[in-house]
Amino acid sequence: MKIPLGKLERIPLRQAWAHEAGEFTPWLAQPDNLLLLAETLGLGELELAGTEHPVGDFKVDILCTDDGGKVIIENQLEKTNHTHLGQILTYAAGVGARKVIWLAESFRTEHVAALEFLNQHTTDELDFFAVEIELWRIGDSPMAPSFNVVVKPNDWAKTGQQNAKAAATTTPTKQRQLKFWTGWQAWLQAKGSTLRTQRPLPQHWTNIALGRTGIHLSATVNSRESRVGMEVYINHDNSKSIFKQLQARQAEIDAALGAHLEWMELPDWHVCRILQVRPASPLENEEQWPASTPGWSRRRCACPRSSGPWSGS
Repeated sequence: MKIPLGKLERIPLRQAWAHEAGEFTPWLAQPDNLLLLAETLGLGELELAGTEHPVGDFKVDILCTDDGGKVIIENQLEKTNHTHLGQILTYAAGVGARKVIWLAESFRTEHVAALEFLNQHTTDELDFFAVEIELWRIGDSPMAPSFNVVVKPNDWAKTGQQNAKAAATTTPTKQRQLKFWTGWQAWLQAKGSTLRTQRPLPQHWTNIALGRTGIHLSATVNSRESRVGMEVYINHDNSKSIFKQLQARQAEIDAALGAHLEWMELPDWHVCRILQVRPASPLENEEQWPASTPGWSRRRCACPRSSGPWSGS
């Protein structure tokens, strides 16, 4: 029996977006599309800060923020050119970007080499990405975008450099924090977790992308008090409404996560918090670190990622 199969057809970008600034940039700036780009690059959540953002006498297409700082995105609906290479460097310097994402229909070999050179020879705190965008469809189906990563930082090398730098310049507490988050990230990856954590840093928290603007998930560790925690931080125009929608499903959420959460509406503040703290965690015993984390991470955070208590808000 023959199974009918469609044929993939590649669509010219200009057929969907005739104008970069007027059509493509607003499309990419939508939360779902920024999330798709972030997931393709293995980044945390990209929060939109503005489009056509002024940088001196110029304008960067999209300015975002993530856990590590400012992110600029520069778009081209054709093959790359030297003009845009100069622009991304100008904009990165102008806004103090930590990540630079250059999108184009295709990349010249010289520009790929230039970005790889920059990733190898610039500071560990500055990353360059090259991404080709394609449009495809089957028959009369809607067009579907595809992001293909052409250049990205050597995360393994940069993380190793960062660990060495931290060991040489930070306090014992900071070194321990970095070691904890590095080990926790490796443990999550080994377990096949779907959580998208930020790059390990020597600090008492690490952020996890939920893909929801204004709703953030963080893990925390307090070495002095031997406790760890997980927290949802709601900082949204409708923070109180979102909090109440979630609290109405408190029993369902607690059951899904296998935890009893603390619900903090904070009536005198714009933000709200939902957290779980695990006291008396054996942080002195590194072999027990993975078991020290709250049950959210061991359950792959199924509730906020898939079943809907967060996403339904």
